[in-house]
Amino acid sequence: MGAIALAKLLGQDLGLAESSAAAPGLPGIPHFAPKAKNVIFLFQSGGPSQLDLLDHKPHLRERQASELPDSIRGKQRLTGMTAAQTSFPVASSKFAFQPHGHSGQVLSELLPHTAGIADDMAIVRSMFTEQINHDPAITFLQTGHQLAGRPSIGAWLSYGLGSENRNLPAFIAMVSRGAKRAGQPLYSRLWGSGFLPTRYQGVKFRSGKDSVLYLSNPEGFNREDRRHYLDDLAALNRISHEEYGDPEIETRIEQYEMAYRMQASVPELTDLSTEPEHIFEMYGEQSRQPGTYAANCLLARRLVERGVRFVQLFHRGWDQHGKLPTNIAQQCTDTDQPSAALVKDLKQRGLLDETLIVWGGEFGRTVYCQGKLTEDNYGRDHHPRCFSIWMAGGGIKGGVTYGATDDYSYNVAENPVSVHDLHATMLHLLGVDHKRLTFKYQGRHFRLTDVHGKVVKPVLVSCL
Repeated sequence: MGAIALAKLLGQDLGLAESSAAAPGLPGIPHFAPKAKNVIFLFQSGGPSQLDLLDHKPHLRERQASELPDSIRGKQRLTGMTAAQTSFPVASSKFAFQPHGHSGQVLSELLPHTAGIADDMAIVRSMFTEQINHDPAITFLQTGHQLAGRPSIGAWLSYGLGSENRNLPAFIAMVSRGAKRAGQPLYSRLWGSGFLPTRYQGVKFRSGKDSVLYLSNPEGFNREDRRHYLDDLAALNRISHEEYGDPEIETRIEQYEMAYRMQASVPELTDLSTEPEHIFEMYGEQSRQPGTYAANCLLARRLVERGVRFVQLFHRGWDQHGKLPTNIAQQCTDTDQPSAALVKDLKQRGLLDETLIVWGGEFGRTVYCQGKLTEDNYGRDHHPRCFSIWMAGGGIKGGVTYGATDDYSYNVAENPVSVHDLHATMLHLLGVDHKRLTFKYQGRHFRLTDVHGKVVKPVLVSCL
């Protein structure tokens, strides 16, 4: 009775007053003490060039325009964009690299702000994937399988670990793109639940008046009307559930209730006007513009502050088959400062230790030039055999570089890390044994890492 009275006095809904507590996941999970509670995945869609950002190969300047040796390329299949090329000239990066921080992490001049968090980052230079084209490679990185239909990593975490805040989804996705660069198409299945119940799928936040589609009440329909409507609708759905026994009907009831709670929680969450001026300066001028990568990074910090388990940022525009020097510089202008600011902001708030940040794309780019190579211009094709990512926070050992590539950044030379290994490591940091988080579907127990995956222990602060 006291809670009812308090809710009335504060002008709040009883549901909101009672429901800020976490919604637990599966019994027995986490399997062991986690290092991280939340994840922010800064996904750079299109395949950033490791050669121009994170994998320095200074000696390539001496081999500029020479043919890539057959011994290096081997029999690797090529994409349709370069399969007809008769020449594969080496294109060294035109950008300068230098060491940063006490750790001496070597980074491109394109990443001056990321250089400021060099001692917080672990760079993995030996990532590889099995997919050479965008859609299967992105699907593989997000779901652990190259074909559509599997649950996304955020859905797996929502299923296994539950939510820390019942007023917001456990999994939220946001999409941005570079100025004048549409980039590769991104589909809702990339943050979908696959064969898991649909309650675990990600909710897409949008820029504009309504952050979530269809969340607002129509004109002339107030919150009390909505409450009566949902009560009656839930009663009808329960009748259907008794008749058919379909668990998705229960999910539908729960999702309507989540939407009702979000009507009160989302407007406050997405109102960035409450942020002080120095925060906008930290994230960059674009952080004032809803829907930009910078604004989404700032919103990601606000989401993990409120207990959202998994935040996925998709930024399009990294598919640079031509005019790479110009286009990658613009991409870095859009993303470098806010990515670094997110790490710094979480750190100053005491949240970095419990928030895992992952930055990277679906694959890398070739050392050989696609199209005509000139002194000032070159393009690079898709390259799955090696690429680079960085991670920070949430149990990651800062200031380390793991893995290495050959002299041409074409093949992994030391400590290969697969997509399954990355997923296993992310789950481990959240206290989850990737081999034990499973879901039975069509007679088989599936998991995010399929039958693969090992934890990359050298990049962790400590490991069980």
